[in-house]
Amino acid sequence: MTQSGDLYEFAFRGILAEEALDKCGRLHPNLVGALADGFAERLGIELLDEQFVASARQMAMVYTAVTAFENSVRKFISNVLLEKLGESWWETAASANMKKKVEARQKDEEKVRWHTQRGASQITYTDMSDLGNIIRNNWPHFEPHIPSAEWANAVFDIIERSRNVIMHSGYLGPEDVERVGINIRDWIKQVGT
Repeated sequence: MTQSGDLYEFAFRGILAEEALDKCGRLHPNLVGALADGFAERLGIELLDEQFVASARQMAMVYTAVTAFENSVRKFISNVLLEKLGESWWETAASANMKKKVEARQKDEEKVRWHTQRGASQITYTDMSDLGNIIRNNWPHFEPHIPSAEWANAVFDIIERSRNVIMHSGYLGPEDVERVGINIRDWIKQVGT
């Protein structure tokens, strides 16, 4: 057989193998590794461009880390201020501007009753920069846990920059992913989870 004949046979066998796998129930490449409970099918992932899905899947791990970090910071702040200021800590610790912004977000979400809301407590309606402001404005309560309010803000600024890229369908380079990881690890070593 000729060299082009060998190449043709190889390519044709590949096509036949792909068809056989599809007939046997092979998952669409966009569904491989998808979450349990049929989330991928509910979202129509298999209908989307495979390259976009592959890129998004890589960023999903970063999103997971950033989201878990952001919520752990909220929990940390809530726990510290609950211990120091009591049940009504939000009223005492949050600035007037922050309260106003959070109330506006809550009212906006109340108008759309058919959609899941962010959460039950006011702190779930804050941005990462708000978290830094809470720490700065209540510094004596956080001083035993954090080297400085500026350090906390620097960590939040770095992670929020990457968060915003991901949340607006962007893709982080390896250096940015590592930077997020370094800052999360530094925070956990300092504060805990």
